[in-house]
Amino acid sequence: MIARPQFISWNVALLLLSSLWLTQCAHDTYQERADLVKNHSEAFYNHLVANRVEAAIRENEQIEAMASRMGETVRKRAAQQGTTQAEREFALMKTTREAAAANWLALGQYFAIKKQYPQARATYQRVVDTYTNPTDRPSREQAARALKDLDMLNPPAAATANP
Repeated sequence: MIARPQFISWNVALLLLSSLWLTQCAHDTYQERADLVKNHSEAFYNHLVANRVEAAIRENEQIEAMASRMGETVRKRAAQQGTTQAEREFALMKTTREAAAANWLALGQYFAIKKQYPQARATYQRVVDTYTNPTDRPSREQAARALKDLDMLNPPAAATANP
């Protein structure tokens, strides 16, 4: 009789410990990636405010690379099965791409404010050329409008005449 309750308590203890262990192992990679995108975006803006443009560009390139890796994951999971995990990955990938595009647009604005018009044009053109998915249309259109606005501030003829 005494051995029986002790056996049950060991089973309960083992079950609780393994549940805790599994909880620790089953961390939310979606949330980790979302936090990482947020951290890179914050670093991007911090670098931009401090006039560290190269560092800001590197941060945004990291965000784009993450979006690319997420796209591969989404394609693989969608091919394997149509799970909600793939849908979650797709949503995060879309958000990550939007964050990167918004950062490039902010960098273009930064260059325009600093009257660095060739850099602003190149940055906006990068958005137009890179973000070609149908879901990227708002960013692409904003970049195209910004290019037209730059033409008002610094007409192309003036840009070639004043290097």
